[in-house]
Amino acid sequence: MPDRAALHRSIDSVWRIEAARIIASVARMTRDVGRAEELAQDALVAALEHWPRTGLPDNPGAWLMTTAKRRAIDHLRQQALHAREHEALGLDLQALQAQYAPDVVDTLMDAEQDDIGDDLLRLIFTACHLLLPKEARVALTLRLLGGLSTAEIARAFLLPEPTIAQRIVRAKRTLS
Repeated sequence: MPDRAALHRSIDSVWRIEAARIIASVARMTRDVGRAEELAQDALVAALEHWPRTGLPDNPGAWLMTTAKRRAIDHLRQQALHAREHEALGLDLQALQAQYAPDVVDTLMDAEQDDIGDDLLRLIFTACHLLLPKEARVALTLRLLGGLSTAEIARAFLLPEPTIAQRIVRAKRTLS
């Protein structure tokens, strides 16, 4: 068995000669050049792990090609399996949706019961009035509609609490 340095030089030489052919062959199988490069490099890694123990094979280029193609076949099988699983999940989802088709009348009734209310809607528009600066609009909206305290808003803005309190006071004064 040749020494380790000589073996690595041999592997490097074989790789330089065969890499393009291997990548081209695997790319034809997978229809993805990036994936083909990965699979060819995986074959090279396998050679680097396997050949120091067993020695250089009689036809190292063919060994790399076979290994890369086998990995490509495994990859294609895995892709097909994932596609079948996704299709099955899609069919299951369609079956579940077919079992539950909400009635239009029920949907309309639920929408009527989920009444925002004119006063709340008016408050939303008031808090977001264009007269107010954007920072004041956000702070006032969070305070009035979000129910956050001034301290919580200050933490969210990473500002001191008196600054946020002053923004809210100025916003209310501008609106009045």
